[in-house]
Amino acid sequence: QLQASGGGLVQAGGSLRLSCEVSTRSFNTYAMAWFRQAPGKEREFVAAINWSGVHRYYTDPVNGRFTISRDNVKKSVVLQMNSLKPEDTANYYCAAALQSANFYNSYGSPQKYNYWGQGTQVTVSS
Repeated sequence: QLQASGGGLVQAGGSLRLSCEVSTRSFNTYAMAWFRQAPGKEREFVAAINWSGVHRYYTDPVNGRFTISRDNVKKSVVLQMNSLKPEDTANYYCAAALQSANFYNSYGSPQKYNYWGQGTQVTVSS
């Protein structure tokens, strides 16, 4: 089970910190990711992190503004979002996939992930 939190309303230029707690005994066997979906649009990849936290990936529009991290003891993954823009407004979902060799060339595909959180809404006002 994945439980996401931390969304809210923020002005452009502000920051939010999303957190996703995972209920599993083997959190360190999962790669984790954040996706987002705006009204009328498809779900899109935001960021991903491998099981150890060494490898991190971002979609170009958020690169340099967002940071994904994980704590394998606390079984959580965090998305720190800075310099937010109105176009970042969306429902944000955390997702988990069992770590495998092909993660490194498929981390951006929603179909790669087996488990999803319920989503947390982020709204950025201009």
